[in-house]
Amino acid sequence: MRRLVLLLVSVLVVAGCGSRPATHQAAADRSGAQHPGFPVTIENCGRTYTFDKPPTKVVTGYHPALETLIALGLQDRVAGRTNFSESAFLPGQKEHYDKIPEISPTIMLPQKEIMLSQGADLVIDNSPASFDPAGGYATIDELAAAGTPVYLLGNWCDPESQLEFDIEQIFTDLRNLGAIFGVPDRAEKLITELRAQLDDATRRVADRPKVRVLATDGGKGPVNAYGGTGLTNELIRLAGGENVLADVRADYTEVSAEKIAATDPEALIVSEYATLRGEPMPTAPQKAADTFAIARNSTAAKERRYLPLPVAAQHPGYRNVLAVIEIAKFLHPEAFS
Repeated sequence: MRRLVLLLVSVLVVAGCGSRPATHQAAADRSGAQHPGFPVTIENCGRTYTFDKPPTKVVTGYHPALETLIALGLQDRVAGRTNFSESAFLPGQKEHYDKIPEISPTIMLPQKEIMLSQGADLVIDNSPASFDPAGGYATIDELAAAGTPVYLLGNWCDPESQLEFDIEQIFTDLRNLGAIFGVPDRAEKLITELRAQLDDATRRVADRPKVRVLATDGGKGPVNAYGGTGLTNELIRLAGGENVLADVRADYTEVSAEKIAATDPEALIVSEYATLRGEPMPTAPQKAADTFAIARNSTAAKERRYLPLPVAAQHPGYRNVLAVIEIAKFLHPEAFS
């Protein structure tokens, strides 16, 4: 199952760890050399980290974390990454991915002993699932005690925070990472470019009728779908859509076939995987067909209208802004002609 579901397994342990702010000295320069612009202090998920120099031995978890660093031109700082075979790569990024050592054959960080042995000076991920001791992983506190701070993208600190996702958090992450790595100008340039693209897309769709959207990850009943809170719902809202499951307070959840049949969507957004843990997954056309069969009288089914959306875009990272633009063009093509 997706990392979103794994969050529910780890919430009691991980959310408890992040409930009180803690201060950790990170990336300390033992030589005593001064670095311009440092020290830098960053808050993330209830923890405060101070960096005396830019990290140079970074480990990234699920791929959107690596995508974000590559977008900032920081791929040379990454010493280890997890496997990524779920979705297509963003243009020009796979060559960087291939050059970085793989330390886990799955999308999750490696087990505790392997993770602690990396000697990383920063870990970047977008879910606490990789830090759940019940799964054999090193906790955030254990890594911090070993001199390895953890930064979680999107403020996805726990399931409740996940429900409150706002696209502004991505810009906050980029600004924080720019400070941590000593490249604030580079971060601000990327933020300016992304915000201009986002503002253009939202302006184009602002006065148009909302398109009723069902976001699904497949299933013949119950259906794995995205409710009216969280990241995917935010993407739909910004792109000029209206989530037909707005009354469901969940990001990713199971919804009965009866409820899906009654939603009458005008368009589908279908989570697209290539593989999951090396196993072939149902294709987006297959999942769309299953949903059309359930909501057979809907406008979406009659028009066979759906957009495959790489699942990596539905986790916090640089790709989120690009996804808003892609969805907006799908829902309102006439606004971009």
